[in-house]
Amino acid sequence: MLAGMDRTRLTGAVLMGAAVLELLLFLRGLSRGSYAAVAIPAALLVIVISALAFWVGWTLLEAQDELDGLEFAVEPIDDV
Repeated sequence: MLAGMDRTRLTGAVLMGAAVLELLLFLRGLSRGSYAAVAIPAALLVIVISALAFWVGWTLLEAQDELDGLEFAVEPIDDV
C-alpha cells in the first residue's frame, strides 16, 4: 500500500500514524494516573507556541519597509 504513494501522501500517512500512536500513549498514561502524560504534551505545546511567536516576531522585526520614500497627497473631503 505505501509503496505506490507519492512523497506527499506518504508524509500524510506517517503523520496520521504518529498522531494515532501519540494519542494511544497519552490515553495509556492518563489511565495510569501519570503526571507526565499531561506535563509532557503541555510542555511541548508551550514550546511550539513560544517558537512560533518568536518566529513571527523575528519576521516582523526583519521585514523591510517597502513604502520608504513614498509620499501621498492628502486631499480634503468636501462631502462631509
